[in-house]
Amino acid sequence: MDKEIFLTSETAWCPGCGDHNILDALKQSLIDLGKAPHEVLIVGGIGQAAKTPQYINTNGFCGLHGRSLPPAVAAKIVNKELTVIINTGEGDCYGEGGNHFIHNIRRNVDITQFVHDNQIYGLTKGQASPTTDIGHVTDVQPNGSNNIPMNPVALAITLGAGFVARAFSGDKEHLKEIMIEAIKHKGYAIVDILQPCISFNKINTFQWYNKRVYKLGKEYNPSDKLKAIEKSMEWGDKIPLGILYKEEKSDFHDKVSFLKDNKSLVESEVKTIKIKEFMKDFI
Repeated sequence: MDKEIFLTSETAWCPGCGDHNILDALKQSLIDLGKAPHEVLIVGGIGQAAKTPQYINTNGFCGLHGRSLPPAVAAKIVNKELTVIINTGEGDCYGEGGNHFIHNIRRNVDITQFVHDNQIYGLTKGQASPTTDIGHVTDVQPNGSNNIPMNPVALAITLGAGFVARAFSGDKEHLKEIMIEAIKHKGYAIVDILQPCISFNKINTFQWYNKRVYKLGKEYNPSDKLKAIEKSMEWGDKIPLGILYKEEKSDFHDKVSFLKDNKSLVESEVKTIKIKEFMKDFI
């Protein structure tokens, strides 16, 4: 496939931002998977990471803050042949969109979510986000953040997500490998991507991560849920990268008979409904 197929115009991200590597890895993942632009939908909410649909030559949708999942889920339900990928930030997904995040795990719609997790609100100039460590000083939290940071991978595993991984934007090749496996997974897949914000997070830098991250080895068994939970709790001196948990299970389409046994809804016959006659059943 032509490597130029997913190239787009200049981005508005800061030079050195981890988002650049994430976008490059995403493009290469789609090329390696043999995807064509018309076969892919990239969805975002609001935020720096959520600008991704504007920077890649595929179908794209930019929604409201924290509301990237609803349109992505709807698009996949009506067109099961479409590869649906969400690119969003940790504030958009775990903060404003936390409720959607939780309940899409329960639905297990076959979509992939890449969360650019820089532990800060980068678009709105550096407030503490849901994953900001305790004590992190910002202009809005001058005495340091005092909220317990969210652990998204631990939450996803305990809620029953079938594919949970963590990657690092500083290792583009490994990130691409994780992205490919996440996209191939049948069901909801989430990858929390550690992505330094060079403008507003001066603590969790590329150097900070490089001293702490390590890749899970071949001996690690991602089907062991208890071990996965244990690994998901590692943070600080050691931070594991890779597929933390993977389980094959029925996805949303498998559990709904008219979606499982029939072609995509977008190809189904459209039935004209006369509203007045339809409402008679409710009067």
